Amino acid sequence: MTLLTIFLMAFITFSTRYLFIHPRFPIKLSARMVSFLSFSAPAVLTAIWVPIIFVREGQLAISLSNPYLISATVAVIIAAKTANVYLTLILSGGLFIALRIFTG
Repeated sequence: MTLLTIFLMAFITFSTRYLFIHPRFPIKLSARMVSFLSFSAPAVLTAIWVPIIFVREGQLAISLSNPYLISATVAVIIAAKTANVYLTLILSGGLFIALRIFTG
């Protein structure tokens, strides 16, 4: 049953995306709809990262003992100042690993 569910979900995902990519498909999205859909990726990514950074064991965790919050804050600052993805990733990732090792 699980395998069937996986294949059906893959089929649904592929078919819905293929319909908009295929050049002969008769439906074209309006500029307003394309603009509206441009907000979906940031919304989904925000829905993923906010609970990871701000929630610990079902509680809001805004404190200096939260390594996720500290590392994310440093990552935002580095990204804003340097606009260098690799530097941001290496420094904030290194800080997160160090905080996890040394603070438990």
